[in-house]
Amino acid sequence: MTNYKVTSHDGVELNVQAYGDSSNPALIFSNSLGTNLSMWQPQVEALKSKFFIICYDTRGHGDSSSTGSNRWAIDDLGQDVVTILDFLNVDKASFCGISMGGMTGQWLGINAPDRFNKIVVSNTAARIGNKEAWDTRAEQVREQGLSDLADSAPGRWFSTDFINSNPAVVNSFIAKMKAGSAEGYARCCEALADADLREDVSKITVPTLVVGGELDPVTTVDDAKWLGDKIGTNAVIKTISASHIANIESADGFTQLVKQFLLD
Repeated sequence: MTNYKVTSHDGVELNVQAYGDSSNPALIFSNSLGTNLSMWQPQVEALKSKFFIICYDTRGHGDSSSTGSNRWAIDDLGQDVVTILDFLNVDKASFCGISMGGMTGQWLGINAPDRFNKIVVSNTAARIGNKEAWDTRAEQVREQGLSDLADSAPGRWFSTDFINSNPAVVNSFIAKMKAGSAEGYARCCEALADADLREDVSKITVPTLVVGGELDPVTTVDDAKWLGDKIGTNAVIKTISASHIANIESADGFTQLVKQFLLD
């Protein structure tokens, strides 16, 4: 594994880790809101022999910084990925993102299709929630910090059965969220508040796998089906028996879906 610090177009410092042989096909992973690049470890271990894997902390998360312009946008999150690929001299990659990372993937499919072979977007939607709710959450986090929100996150992220049977995993996710930047989280909430790709996802021509979690209360299977239908013939829609963070709750099944789609 090699660590890099990459400066974004607006001065945010992005924390990047790369695994495997750089001569292999590149695959970049994008984390969900309130997590960091470590969420992809099951997929990294399973796929690093076949891909040059790039993981990064989304701006405001993990060891990436929370500086930059006053109000972030989905354009910033997408441009960060292009900047990382440029830094690593990767002309073309495949992409896999979950939730917020899935919205980043949609933006890339719309705005930078020439840089991607295939795109996987999981547990996501073309519009997640609504502006008022995201702006309210951003304000609350700035005032109160991340602790209470982190304590309530498992019910949004994982099924009850998974929470009961995997307390160490769940507690690790809570701890990492609490250790995160409240300002970075709030700024990403603001980006999600303004992000609405519903009118543009039909422009995506990159082959795209859309994964919906059958137990996901945040971005539903109906959201996944709507997105896949809107993308049209370039999309494959799959469901998985998991809640919102499907790559952890059903790690083997998720990895198999991604592997099969990318290597077909």
